[in-house]
Amino acid sequence: MCELLGMSANVPTDICFSFKGLKERGGRTGPHKDGWGVAFYDNKGVCTFKDALPSYQSEIARLVSDYPIKSCAVVAHVRQANRGRVALENTHPFTRELWGRYWTYAHNGQLNGYSKLAVDRFTPVGTTDSERAFCYLLSELARRYPNKAPSRKTAFKFIQRQCRILQKLGVFNMMLTDGEYLLTYCTTKLYWITRRAPFGIARLSDVDVDIDFTKETTPNDVVTIIATEPLTNNEQWHKMQTGESQLFYYGEPLS
Repeated sequence: MCELLGMSANVPTDICFSFKGLKERGGRTGPHKDGWGVAFYDNKGVCTFKDALPSYQSEIARLVSDYPIKSCAVVAHVRQANRGRVALENTHPFTRELWGRYWTYAHNGQLNGYSKLAVDRFTPVGTTDSERAFCYLLSELARRYPNKAPSRKTAFKFIQRQCRILQKLGVFNMMLTDGEYLLTYCTTKLYWITRRAPFGIARLSDVDVDIDFTKETTPNDVVTIIATEPLTNNEQWHKMQTGESQLFYYGEPLS
């Protein structure tokens, strides 16, 4: 299995603290040694870093964990390969353009019969079940709305329904964002936490690092972190249930 990390925030925020914890799980405190990646949104643009090396050994990952790249939407992933060889083209997250926006996705799990998923023009580059499932989701979305893009909330609600189909193929924990909305879907394991005023101190579970968010935020900041496993050991994380999805908009969880 792999591990996921996502962030949705109402102001540009760096993910250095959370990424330090995830980086350690990429081969040191966890078995996810088969590559890693992270995508940062800057308005409609996306900046992506990937490496097929274990993240805890990667100089690029060390740079990302120390350099405060600020974004309102981030998707990150550390990989334990089960479908497709260890290679950069099979490293998450994956990004595609649809309706003039970049959509970015990462998946944790293993799917059966995925080669039969129709993908139309969204052709996979690598050989993973994860990327094919992403291409399937976008293909179904484009096929459902061939003439005009729907509202983003409508698009994400449609994707939520398609996730239930993919769940029938196996383990399908995923996150998908267009830079404004961020959708999560859980079949086995996914947690999230929304931090807002009054902020406090958080401590990472995988490395001896803590942070006082009162010194890093303003009273109006709202930041949601999503992860396969809670990254801190002194905060209360919300555990998602099997078949549960959650949509976030600039940090706020939407009903």
